[in-house]
Amino acid sequence: MQMGALLGIESSCDDTGAAVLDADGRVLAEALHSQHAEHAAFGGVVPEVAARAHLHHLPGLVRRVMREAGLGYADLAGVAASGGPGLIGGLIVGTGLAKGIALAQRRPFLAINHLEAHALTPRLPGLFDGGAAFPYLLLLLSGGHCQCVAVAGVGRYRRLGGTVDDAVGEAFDKVAKLLGLPWPGGPALEALAARGDPRRIVLPRPMRGRAGCDFSFSGLKTAVAQRLAADPPDGVSPADIAAGFQAAVVDILADRARHAMRMMRALHPEARLLVVAGGVAANRAIRTGLAEAAAGEGFHLVAPPPRLCTDNAVMVAWAGLERLRLGRTDTMDFAPRPRWPLEDLAPDGHVFI
Repeated sequence: MQMGALLGIESSCDDTGAAVLDADGRVLAEALHSQHAEHAAFGGVVPEVAARAHLHHLPGLVRRVMREAGLGYADLAGVAASGGPGLIGGLIVGTGLAKGIALAQRRPFLAINHLEAHALTPRLPGLFDGGAAFPYLLLLLSGGHCQCVAVAGVGRYRRLGGTVDDAVGEAFDKVAKLLGLPWPGGPALEALAARGDPRRIVLPRPMRGRAGCDFSFSGLKTAVAQRLAADPPDGVSPADIAAGFQAAVVDILADRARHAMRMMRALHPEARLLVVAGGVAANRAIRTGLAEAAAGEGFHLVAPPPRLCTDNAVMVAWAGLERLRLGRTDTMDFAPRPRWPLEDLAPDGHVFI
């Protein structure tokens, strides 16, 4: 298949994005509108507000990136959009616009699994020396997801473990709210933790040492809530509590990642990369803890730059290129999917082990 530039659209949650990549995966133009201002007053994402914001901002962002890339719509080899998982209203807006452009130009449409877009991000040209070759272990950390996945190829995924309750980003946001921090809570909590002493407070490390690589954060969040409700506070400051919580999360993630790397070696002895992706992967303390854990297991940590950890259209366009090269396009009757496990992407119903 002759390749050209590809337009990517992201609208799965509260970030509206558009990007154009050339046939080799180089970024020609990208734009992202964060909806933080629209949702801040509510202390979290409101689906209807998010959908309306996507509808308002997305057409202008697409026109902008096409203009900056110096391309016309007829120059595109295809159009990709996040098709799920995510908030259904935003997914409908993004896929609808992508289908319209693809239909008008008679170009392929690609419905991208948002989790696969995160999973394939480290393969973007120029991010890492030699690129991220398959197979590798993915640790996906975000507000809605926390899972370990064996990545054997495009569409070839096996979930090794995941959270049994809260996602790690959700736990960050909830604890930040308990501490009276503004939304989104993750970056605010990280900044507060930098001023605290993690040794001032002892918090539990759920699941640490247990077989497998499942996660649990609900009990940790509850322990923080109980500590904040205690009287007297024993001189423990909010910064100390934030630091203690963050340190507990780092310990949990490092322990679970070590177990996952051992599981990965059993499946793919040649695997030596631990990839961390998703919004929480931008946290510097978490990156440091995972790098140390990876080194201890003979792995190398690969983490995209922070701007590519959070939701963005560059990763959607890149996943579209990866799938277009394999001839895996989608029909116009594709329906956005609020839930869409990575395992469902296996071609021809094949189960990868």
